[in-house]
Amino acid sequence: MAVKLRLKRMGAKQRPFYRIVAADSRSPRDGRFLEVIGTYNPITNPAETKIDEEKTMYWLNNGAIPTETVRNILSKEGIMKKYAESKVKKAGK
Repeated sequence: MAVKLRLKRMGAKQRPFYRIVAADSRSPRDGRFLEVIGTYNPITNPAETKIDEEKTMYWLNNGAIPTETVRNILSKEGIMKKYAESKVKKAGK
């Protein structure tokens, strides 16, 4: 099963709110997911993000692939940098 970290759209018309979820790549955008790892609210200025770093690192270390948008959000939060550093440490051992 290929797992992706992606956005699940919530909220009303013209008022999007997203949950960042770990989901099977074959399931629909707003369909079944494995776990919620955070939220993203683009309406606020600046955009508000809340991410559980521990859950995110767990899924990344187990082979989950973030979508381009989620990768950008994680990069802004500094999680992708920590993930890259952890991979370098593992390769060095």
